[in-house]
Order: sequence, then C-alpha cells, then structure tokens
Amino acid sequence: MDQLTPNDGQISDKKPAIVVLSASGLELARKIACTVDADIHGHAIRCPEADVSFVKARPHIAELFAAGRPIIGICAAGILIRSIAPYLQHKSRDAAVLAVSETGAYVVPLIGGHHGAITLGAKVTRALAATLAVTTAGNLQWNASLDEPPAGWKLANHASAGRVMPQLLAGDGAFLDGECAAELQDWLADVPRGDAVTLTATRRAVTPAENQLVYCPQDMMLGLGCARGCSVDELMDLVMSGLSAANINAATISCAVSVDIKADEPAMHAVAAMLGVPFRVFDTATLAAETPRLANPSDVVFAEIGVHGVCEAASLAAAGPAGKLVIEKRKSANATMALAQMHAPGDGGLPGRKPGRVMLIGIGPGQATWRTPEASRLIQSADELVGYSLYIDILGAMAAHLPRRDFALGEEEDRCRYALETAATGRDVAIICSGDAGIYAMGALVFELLDRDLASGGVSDAARRVEVVSAPGISALQAAAARSGALLGHDFCTISLSDLLTPWDAIERRIHAAGAGDFVIAFYNPVSKCRRTQLASARDTLLTYRDGATPVLLASNLGRPEERLLFRTLATLDVDEVDMLTVVMVGASTSRQLTHGRGVSIYTPRGYAKHLDTRTTDDTQKETRS
Repeated sequence: MDQLTPNDGQISDKKPAIVVLSASGLELARKIACTVDADIHGHAIRCPEADVSFVKARPHIAELFAAGRPIIGICAAGILIRSIAPYLQHKSRDAAVLAVSETGAYVVPLIGGHHGAITLGAKVTRALAATLAVTTAGNLQWNASLDEPPAGWKLANHASAGRVMPQLLAGDGAFLDGECAAELQDWLADVPRGDAVTLTATRRAVTPAENQLVYCPQDMMLGLGCARGCSVDELMDLVMSGLSAANINAATISCAVSVDIKADEPAMHAVAAMLGVPFRVFDTATLAAETPRLANPSDVVFAEIGVHGVCEAASLAAAGPAGKLVIEKRKSANATMALAQMHAPGDGGLPGRKPGRVMLIGIGPGQATWRTPEASRLIQSADELVGYSLYIDILGAMAAHLPRRDFALGEEEDRCRYALETAATGRDVAIICSGDAGIYAMGALVFELLDRDLASGGVSDAARRVEVVSAPGISALQAAAARSGALLGHDFCTISLSDLLTPWDAIERRIHAAGAGDFVIAFYNPVSKCRRTQLASARDTLLTYRDGATPVLLASNLGRPEERLLFRTLATLDVDEVDMLTVVMVGASTSRQLTHGRGVSIYTPRGYAKHLDTRTTDDTQKETRS
C-alpha cells in the first residue's frame, strides 16, 4: 500500500529559530527575518537586542532541536553539529538545521536536506543573495529535490525515493507522465528526459513500479461521519473502498474533516493519522450553510444533530465555495465518507479548526537538561502556555516567543478550567507543571473537571471532547534521591502535608500508616507562609515508630543554581530550615548515612546484605579450611 505513507517526508510547520552569537550575525539575522518568519535567538551579552536571549549556546541549540524547531545558525557549523548530535533520530523526523557563514556568503543545509532544509535554505539564500551549498546529488544536477515536491503536492511513495533517485543519477533521465504532468513541468525543468525512471503526476490510484515516483496534487478534502465507537477498520475500509471505486489516490487528500461533536472520535483521528493528514472540525452552523450543495441531505441526521449531512457538508465546507463533490456520500453500517475537490490548491491554511489539546507537561524540578525531549516538543507545539508564573519563567528562552497565561498560587482550578475551555476553541494549550504533572500537580484536577458536566461544576461538553496528553517529568523525590545517593532503594511513599484540600486527620492517619509500614517518606508541601505546625507534628509522630538517628534529607531548588541539600536526622529536623520549595525525605529504619571521600550519601538497602554476609562467611570458611 504505497499510497499510504503517514508522516514520512512531512516538513515541520514549526517556526524556525535564527541563532546568532555576534553583532554582525544579528544584522544578517534581521535580513533573513524579512523573508523567513522566524524568531531571532541571540547571545545575551553580544546580541541583547535579539527577540530571545540565551547565555550558553550549546544547550539552547540542543533544546530548540529536541523541540523540533528548524534552526538557522549564523555561526560555525561545528557548534551546531556538536549541539544537536545527541538528539539526532532519523532523517524523516529530524528538524532542519542550516549553517550560515558570518559573512553571509554561504548557506549550508546540515540536517534535514530532504525534510525542509533545502527549501528553507533557498529562502535564506534569496534573503542574503548568498550561495546555497548543497551536497545532495539531485539538487546539484537538477536544481530539485525529487523527494520534496512543491507546496500542495505529495510524493505518494516517499519510501521509494531513496531507491529510485540513484537509478536516475546512474541512468539516462526521467520520463514524465500522468494527467497532471503539465503542472510539474517548471519544477522538473532541469531533470534530463529519458527512460531510467518514471515520474508520474496524477490523482489516480497507481501501483508504482520499481523505477517510478508518483506525485499527487493535494486538493481533496475527505469528509467523515460515524456512529460513536465506530471501529477504525470499518471507517478505513469505507474510505479506501470509496477511493478505489473512484480511482483516486489517497495521497491527494489534504485534510480529513467532520463536525465538531466528533472532535474526540478515535476512529476519525486514527484514519487521519494513517493517511498522514490533519484532522479538522466545523461547527453545525458552518455545515448547515452547505445544505443547498448536498447531494444526499438527510432528515434523520438533521433530527439527531441539527444539520442535513456531515461527511458531504464537511468536505464541501473544507473545499471552499468553488469546491465540488467528487465522491458523494458512501456509507457502511456505522460510518459515512465523501470527498470534495478544491477549485485550486490551498494557500497552506487549513480549513475548520483543530480538535484542541490540553498538554500536561512536567518540566522536572527546574534544570533544562532534566526535561524530556517529549516535553520540549510539546511545549513548542503549544498555541499557549498556562501555569504558575514561576514554572513558566523556568522555561526561559525556550518559551519566550509563546503566548502565556499566568495564574497565581491558589488559582489551580481556574488554571485548569481555562486550559480546557480554551482548548475547546481549537487551540493546543500546555499546562506547565514542575516535577511530574501527575504527582501533586494539575493532572488529577484536569481529569476531575472532565469527569463532571458543567452543571456539576465541571466543564462544557466541548471542553470534554478535547484531547489530553501528558509528558512525564522528573519528580522532586526522584531528583532529591539521585542527588543524595539512593534513599529510594526500597519501598517508599509520598505524603502531602497541605491540609487545604485534605483534612489533617486523614493526613495523620497516612503518617501513622507509613510509620508502621516502615516506608521511606517524601513529604511534599511541608510548610507554607501560614502553615508551620504540620511538619513538626509529622516528625513527632514518626519518632514513635523509628529511631531519632534516622537519616533525613532537606532538598530545595533542585536542578537550579540555588540548589541546597541538608543532611539531618529525624531528631534534629528543624521546621525553620524548610521552605515552600523544599521536599523533606525521611528514611526508613534501615536507611543509612555514608560519609566518604566525596561527601555524604544516604541510601536504603534493599536486602542484599544477607547475600553479602553469606558470601563473606563462605569465603572465611574456605580460608580456614585452606
């Protein structure tokens, strides 16, 4: 099924970042920015007027690359290469990286040559009147990348490009055919003509030969409808059978569309992903306006959702006023599909709106290198950042270009409600949490709001249809244990000492249970400005279960310049040494403190001592016998 190549060869739609390290580089960056819609990221001391400032170049470049941002580096190529090397994945997924000489004379695509870098490089070259130094053979000989067709076109069998292009290089040229061939004549003008390979421009379903590349104009809009819970196989089979009957290549589909009450329909999202196209939705008013153009209006559908058709109406709305149906409504037991053709290829803008996402992002305790690449990518994909101002500030230059909505401590419900309702309008909203979003953070509250309707204190029906994704982060207890040794080497638990939402008597019961169970305990929210007695009470309770010499760790500002680790014992735990940014770790009865050449460590044995003791005894007996 070469027609379906989901995600292969797709060019990033993320905003490029121009990285500059000098004042002369800043002048070049401004010239490039006049042609390329990009942010200018400059060294804080040498380029203070840049849009975004950074202090250390390599980690900043690495973060941009890990987040999938195309990079235009006005600096030595070696700096770029060393910065991104640990994050390279695959040529079909890596973001484009360009090196621009500080003289502005040369532009060199380093990464992603056939994944947007050459196209981006051509724009930069025009802006600077520079030379594009490409090393790919196709670009050198033909002035075209055969696996990166012009905007509005898709290479249907992208996976075959690596096999076919060498044949063209070694052979006697290409034969151009297909009913759409005239539309690609200019792009392929420098490709020599011959019989080595066939380049086919068509909307028709084609099974490519070994030496054939098939290009399709993406001017078709796929309308979908289905009953709740329809299987992916049923919907996909309906789509493919409809395309087959009409002899239309799946690669012509630019977008899959439906009504907004289907924004959370799993089968529709899955089919769009399999086709490698975005999924968009329209409100019922927009679909109702398409009623005069429907080939198969339905009173049954109108009685159910207030419009006379879904798949036909959505495809026509997406295709625009001059669009026309090329596949009228086809249906199976639980699904419908239709296809409409645009009068002319779109300008790159997508119809309708996104289904909307809330992204729960744990950024760890604070250090950028502790943040996962997934978290960085999701942050860069956000339309808006939401969170406590301190947590968003921690992101620094990485998120300086993104819109943000700050909330104060105590406004957690407002924060999550805002994110969900904003996502319901078709935006991707990132809720920024320290540590892990699912551990004493916003994850549980988001799902609690989703679990209630609006009348019960929850959120609107539209908000309950948004997608929620979560990127795990390093929690404070993990960071504290790693910094201090291996305190979590055996069973442990976490207890929040905040009684704002949980009654103190319930917290006390948990402290007693943890003490009786001899767990290592991580106390979150140990104190606040107005709450100073709970930690002392917890300490006194635990002293009834374990020795006063039990190791205790006070860890604050983990991963930040102000990081502090204090080693204490249960008996010497002083509330005045603890603040709101501290996690308090209390060892079990078996936890031990070790002083060694490099300092102090604490750990909790897991039970290997009996094996070590047995081995020592056996060795002693052997020596005695000998």
